[in-house]
Amino acid sequence: MQQLTIFMDIESSRSYIDELYSPNQEKIMDALVTLKNSVIGSNRQKSSVIEQGIVPRLLQLMTDDCLDPNIRLEATITIGSLAKGTPENVASLVDQGTTIVLVELLKIVPTGTRLAEACLCALRSIFQQPPAPISALPADMRLLTRLTQIAREGSPTARACVVRILSIWCSGPIEQEALCAAGACAAVAALLASRGFSSPPLARALPALDLLAAMCFENANVSQVALNTRFGDKTIPELLTTLVSRDKPLAIAMGAARCLTFIHRAGALTADDTRVVFGALPCLARLCTKDMPEDIRATAAETLAYLAEVDTSLQRLAAISNHLMSSLADIVNCPSAAAKQGAFKCFASLGANDEDIRKRIIETHGLMVHVVNGMNNPEPSVRLAAVRCLHSLSRSVQQLRTTFQDHSVWRPLMQLLNDSPGTELLTVGSSTLCNLLLEFSPAKEPMLDQGAVEMLCNLTKRPEAALRLNGIWALMNMAFQAEQKVKQRILCCLGTEQMFRLLGDGDTRVIMKTLGLLRNLLSTRHHIDAIMAEYSSQVMQAVIVVLEGSYPAEVKEQALCILGNIGDGEKAKDLIMANEDVLRKLVDYLAHPESKLQEAALFVAGNLVWRGEAGAAARQARLADLGVLRALKLLRARHDAHHLHEKVKTALAQFNDFT
Repeated sequence: MQQLTIFMDIESSRSYIDELYSPNQEKIMDALVTLKNSVIGSNRQKSSVIEQGIVPRLLQLMTDDCLDPNIRLEATITIGSLAKGTPENVASLVDQGTTIVLVELLKIVPTGTRLAEACLCALRSIFQQPPAPISALPADMRLLTRLTQIAREGSPTARACVVRILSIWCSGPIEQEALCAAGACAAVAALLASRGFSSPPLARALPALDLLAAMCFENANVSQVALNTRFGDKTIPELLTTLVSRDKPLAIAMGAARCLTFIHRAGALTADDTRVVFGALPCLARLCTKDMPEDIRATAAETLAYLAEVDTSLQRLAAISNHLMSSLADIVNCPSAAAKQGAFKCFASLGANDEDIRKRIIETHGLMVHVVNGMNNPEPSVRLAAVRCLHSLSRSVQQLRTTFQDHSVWRPLMQLLNDSPGTELLTVGSSTLCNLLLEFSPAKEPMLDQGAVEMLCNLTKRPEAALRLNGIWALMNMAFQAEQKVKQRILCCLGTEQMFRLLGDGDTRVIMKTLGLLRNLLSTRHHIDAIMAEYSSQVMQAVIVVLEGSYPAEVKEQALCILGNIGDGEKAKDLIMANEDVLRKLVDYLAHPESKLQEAALFVAGNLVWRGEAGAAARQARLADLGVLRALKLLRARHDAHHLHEKVKTALAQFNDFT
């Protein structure tokens, strides 16, 4: 029965549908008008027309330049009406090639005609229904130039359509650069100019602001062009600055502040530029306040988070602007996921670098309860933003010892990370773990009981460099001043094979943290001897691989420091003394031109020759024979190593029988 109902109207008017295929143009025109009127405002009729297979005929009528222009226009308007239907309707139109036909028409139809405007209206309706068929609009310079010309000179409807289409289409560097080359910045400037009004009309300004934001986002070249593009006597940033004032409509002020933010973050405006400090930032802080609509507050908070994300001066300024802290705390309580996400991100940015700001955030209206609740939110975007906020706040030593412990934030975090999270959440969450596992954090012990070691070792095997880095970094923090059983657990779980793989990693930071882990494992004399008794060959091999390899100086420095730690062991130092190859390398590094490597080699030598320990005399004699004593004397004589002279003097003093 339902199928019959859907097709009832269309079947009862089958005669005018048939006349769409008539050779008589008057009959075609009448049929099109009837069809157009039947689908306006009715999704049911739209679905019926599409499912009856009429779309290909409409596309044919649109493109036949032998037909009466009014027929082509009516067919295009009807397609545009169908494109305002359900998502399924739009998907069907796209599948039948409607977007491609519209784009091809726009290449050849005169720009000032009603047919061009109808094509643009239909294309806008299709593009506004996600996912937009972006690939159907090529980065063709002639076409883009035509479209930007319409944006500057077309009818109000045509201009609004073009700018909305292009703002959706502009999804990456290729589209950004193509639009810039086609003159889109000049078109945007013309659209943003007031021209005698207090502000440009919403229908004109909002799509233009969206397009400008899309073009400038993370694109230094386009942002620089926008910085220098003028309409009349005003540049685009100056036009934007007039639009962020209190007397402008909220949506326009929000869009203008967003554009200034993107232009700044792309490097075209500095953090101390007045258009940022007195334009974008205070506008965004004002739009976060309680008397603003929730959607505006959500967007403003997220945009402010991006504006202040990397600059400490902007973070400090924002933190004291317009009661922002209390505004954000209120936004967290809003029901929408977008609002919670924006507030958490903004808190994360504000607390990224300044301990005083972090303290104020923590003290703001019980925020930690909201963060914990956010990590349990059903919306993935809210969970991710809450973890970002936690990561930012976890940089505070004081909060790690107090507030974080009071709220047991590690519990929901560990639960999230063990629940097959996405890569982005896993990256931010594991970065937070690195801080929670610092030696002074009370969360360290309970996290060990929850399988943190195993989870982190698994992270070191991930293909993403950021995850490998976070995994090994957190293990390094966990091993610092840890009990021997924890160190043994790390070594057992990670395995020496994986450690060697990490030492050959393509990311130098991963190698550094792997060596840092080894260094922390090999600390405290009885730990050193116990670990070396079991893993001596693997550890020595790892050190030799680095010292012989083409690694940067800071990596080799870490390897030498590991040797120095081994040299502090009661029995482990014999493993170094038994390896003549390592001892000869020690002589080489004492004479190395790199100061940090000289100092690290000096640390090794000092531990090996220290008097008063069993076998010291024999070690001193052997090292003297191999040239260590001579290398130390040469180092003492070097003027460019004067900062090491006291340490050299101490080491030489141990060789009392030889000097």
